[in-house]
Parts: sequence; structure tokens; C-alpha cells
Amino acid sequence: MATRKRPSVAPMRNVSAFLTPTTEVTEVLPLTQVPIDQITLPAKQPRRYFDPAKMAHLIESVREHGILEPLIVRPIAPNQYELLAGERRLRAAQALNLNQVPISSREFTDREAQQIALVENLQREDLNPIEETEAILSLLALSLEVEQPEIIAILNQASNAQKRNLELTENVFRQHEQIENLLQGIGRFTAQSFRSSRLPLLNLPEDILTALRQGKLEYTKARAIAQVKDEAKRKKLLKQAVTKELSLSAIKEEIAIVRAEEESVEDAPVDFRVRFDDIHRRVKRAKLWDDPKKRRRLEKMMGDLEALLETGVTQ
Repeated sequence: MATRKRPSVAPMRNVSAFLTPTTEVTEVLPLTQVPIDQITLPAKQPRRYFDPAKMAHLIESVREHGILEPLIVRPIAPNQYELLAGERRLRAAQALNLNQVPISSREFTDREAQQIALVENLQREDLNPIEETEAILSLLALSLEVEQPEIIAILNQASNAQKRNLELTENVFRQHEQIENLLQGIGRFTAQSFRSSRLPLLNLPEDILTALRQGKLEYTKARAIAQVKDEAKRKKLLKQAVTKELSLSAIKEEIAIVRAEEESVEDAPVDFRVRFDDIHRRVKRAKLWDDPKKRRRLEKMMGDLEALLETGVTQ
């Protein structure tokens, strides 16, 4: 299978915009070597998928040159540290059964630790759209001290207000302004572009989300495949798109075929005998003759039907 070239991700212009005043990501932390078993992963990890090919390449690099960049950690107990940044390097060291790894350690609050882990994740070169969207939402929620659904609600309220030329409440206006300023720190989105181009990805079917997280599918292709409502047909098209590396135009052609098949089924001739039997059963259950108005209409329809039958007999 040919190696798929990923689009480059623009670097964040101002990661410190997300960090609390006491956190300086540019500060040089003290370096030391510690036993690898003294480092534990945090309960919440922003990164979910590691490309096996890239991990294999990193492992070979660590085998040859060692770990060139220290892991960022914070102490959580005597001789125990929580990893904040550098999980790929830690995994490579574990794969090579290294006894010690270089670390930079400093005290961070829980909130600062989450922010650093999320910012570090956002600066990866192989970041995919789903991971980026989820990380940004987490950062925004953490910075505004609200839950992620509230961030989405604020973005939607602001967009709807703009369309209808309405004013936001003071609280929503202030929160939306904070979101806008924080997104400027990333340098990739405005509040509106993030809402329109990235939030819809979160509503994609789970199988498509998984393919996106694993870097097997571009998000433009994912959104196209999601248009297929029939689950079996969607899964089949998704498998084809991944295994055959279908282009977006080829995917759209397949979707057009699926829609044509669905329309041909909808336009298929109706079995009038089945329909007549169904109507007969429903009329008997409904007892239309008990309602004078409905009975008169029914009598007229039956008369038309009898006339039709008589015409058929004479011919």
C-alpha cells in the first residue's frame, strides 16, 4: 500500500494563551535520569492512537541515538512521576526495555498538567482532524472552566444570533469572546470556522470516527461517506475507501450509485393486490360505516370501484 501523504499542520502561534499565568512552557526545567517504572500515565490521555509505522521508526531512532528530548513530568509521590508530554518516547523506551529515561520535572496543578498535555498533543505533526477537534474542545472547556457541551452551545448561540441579527446575553458574549481569543492563539481557526468545519465531525458514525482517529481517512472523505444512511452500505463503502484508497471523486461516484439503487427501489411498481388486501383489512378494523360522513365517502368510492369492475367485464 502506498504511503499516504498527510497535509502539514500549521504550528500554534501562541500556546501560552491556553496556560495559566503560573505556567511557562518556555521555562528550562531541570534534567535528570529516572527509572522508567517510576513514570505513570495520567488518568486522562488526550492521545488515543499511535501509528505503528511511525512508532517502529521512533523505536529504531531511540535504539541508535537514545532519547534526545526529555519527557515532561510532574512529581506525584516520592520517586513517582506523572507523564505530561512524551508518551511516544516513553513507549519506545519500554519497547527497548530501557531502565532509565531523561525527564524534566516541575510542580504543576492538575489543571496546568491537563493544559500542557493537550497543548503538546496539538503540536504533533501527525495530528488528525478528530484528535485536533477533541483537544481544542478540551482546552477551551478547561480554560473557561465549563463542560465541553457548553462550549458547543456557546458557539451555536453566537452563530444563530449573528444569522438573526440578535444580541447575545452579556455572559455568552464574554465567553464567546474568550473562545475567539483562545482560538487566535492556535492560529488555525476562528470561532465560526471551528464550529462549521470541525464540530460536525463529532456527529459522524463511530466507525468513521475510528478510521479518522487512526489516520486511515481524510475528513472530507469521511463527511462524504457519512451521507450514506444505510449502515451496511456505509460500512462497505468505508472499507472500500480505506483498503483501495479511493479518491474523493471516486467515493462520490459510489455514493451516487447507492442513491440510484435506493431510488429505483422506491420507484418500483406497487403490488396492488397486497395494497388492496391491506386497505380491506384496515377498513374493516376502522368501521368507517359508523361515521355518516365517512360512510358517504366510502359509498362513493365503492361505487367508482364497482363501475370500474363493470367496465372491465364489458370489455
